[in-house]
Amino acid sequence: NTAAKRYTDSNFAIIDYSVNAPPFAKNPNVQGLTFATNENSYMIGCLAALMAEKQGGRQVISAVGGIKLPTVDIFIAGYQAGAKECVPATRVLVGYSQDFVAQDKCKEIALNQIAQGSQVVFQVAGGCGLGALDAAKQRDKWGIGVDRDQSSLGPHILTSAVKRVDQSVFLASKSVVDGEFKGGTDAVFDLENEGVAIGKMSPEVPQEFIDRMNEIKERLISGELTAPSTL
Repeated sequence: NTAAKRYTDSNFAIIDYSVNAPPFAKNPNVQGLTFATNENSYMIGCLAALMAEKQGGRQVISAVGGIKLPTVDIFIAGYQAGAKECVPATRVLVGYSQDFVAQDKCKEIALNQIAQGSQVVFQVAGGCGLGALDAAKQRDKWGIGVDRDQSSLGPHILTSAVKRVDQSVFLASKSVVDGEFKGGTDAVFDLENEGVAIGKMSPEVPQEFIDRMNEIKERLISGELTAPSTL
């Protein structure tokens, strides 16, 4: 904000932050790069619910958030709604660690959720969330990564809700080159412009579940379905 006010002839972009939020006050040379992570999380919620239904038993899945912020809740809101869309009887447990670093805090919450029947744990807590994924591995449950493809953590990773920061930076830079940069506004990166995505999926996911997810993707892009962004 300080630099943008000082260098008014330069363009600035801030990743994962809105220009409508303090301290920006819609600076005319600043653009917010925001992500519709409710959309890919909606698809993943559907997958998680279908996998829980396939395994039988209690239809419970869960999410472990870091601090309760809009950028965290947007993932969880989509995840919950997608689960209910595909398997209405699904119960979604949600807990917050109040931390983005301490893995033990997220692991404890995930273990408690698994004890309550969760078959799939979605981490939305950065480094802390690695603890939640470790809990899923330890208890032989599915884990879902966040922000980047976390399939490298092991075969217990069902998939990941990927935030395409690379795509957002490329498109923002391209808009400057093309003379289309719009300061004072937020650019939204979603399924349609490939700003959010689904990470590598476990080979154990049935093709019919992938087809269902792709059907939902098309409905979200067309506007036939709307993924909620708040809890």
